[in-house]
Amino acid sequence: MDQTFKILCPTDFSECSLNAIEYATRLGEKYKADLVLFHVLNREDYEKLSPSDTDGKHQMDFVLEKLQNLQNAVTKEGLENGLQSCTSIVREGSIVKETLAFASELYADLIVVGTEGVNDFRENMIGSRASRIVEQSSTDILVVPRKVYFKAPRKLVYASDYLEEDKIAIQKIVEFAKFYDSEIDLVHISSTHKALDKSLHMTMVEEIEPFIKYDKVNFVLKSFRDDIALGLENYLQTAKGDILVTLSEKKSFFDQIFSKSLSKKMAYFINKPLWVIKSF
Repeated sequence: MDQTFKILCPTDFSECSLNAIEYATRLGEKYKADLVLFHVLNREDYEKLSPSDTDGKHQMDFVLEKLQNLQNAVTKEGLENGLQSCTSIVREGSIVKETLAFASELYADLIVVGTEGVNDFRENMIGSRASRIVEQSSTDILVVPRKVYFKAPRKLVYASDYLEEDKIAIQKIVEFAKFYDSEIDLVHISSTHKALDKSLHMTMVEEIEPFIKYDKVNFVLKSFRDDIALGLENYLQTAKGDILVTLSEKKSFFDQIFSKSLSKKMAYFINKPLWVIKSF
């Protein structure tokens, strides 16, 4: 059975999707992964731009040339640094639907997707393509904002909500952190100052610690009187975290982080990647 880690990276050749390819390539080198660059043709949009190209031949030729150039660039640099392979695929149809279908077909371990900015992503949680992929996917997703350029993460911040799945998720995060010798802050943001929170926190620490074979994990309990999302942002800024990690199974917690009702802009989420863990 093929155990090679598989990364799917959708691209529309925009700046933000090219940035996502950089992330996908660097991670692929560490995981010794197969990387697939994926483009979905949208005939309707193209026909508005080039009504004379009725059969879409010029569009296909353009796409295939661009993809091949990207594939060649990734292969040239990535393979000598550990990437197993880089291939490219073109499909036609709905971007979200085709991306999710191909991720399932590929048995992808991770989707790396670019976005114009996670603040915009939060504001348009229902409408944007990146957010719909996050909501509907059963595959882990790394969301990379447009102006975030790859650097080895010094610290990962995992937003815990005291669920059983945390024990399994933390093992994924540890595997990732070991590649870069990164710290992990496992942080729970509480909106109260109750003794019960401290008791739950200590119980969770005792349960999770045996699963962790890594000495750079910090267990943090923070109380924040107002919105939990703003408390998390405050923590991320002061702790200087490089990537935020959360479980999408924590639906209410996930919604709190990306609530449309937040009036204060969360600057952190414009300039740092978000890793949403989906699968176990």
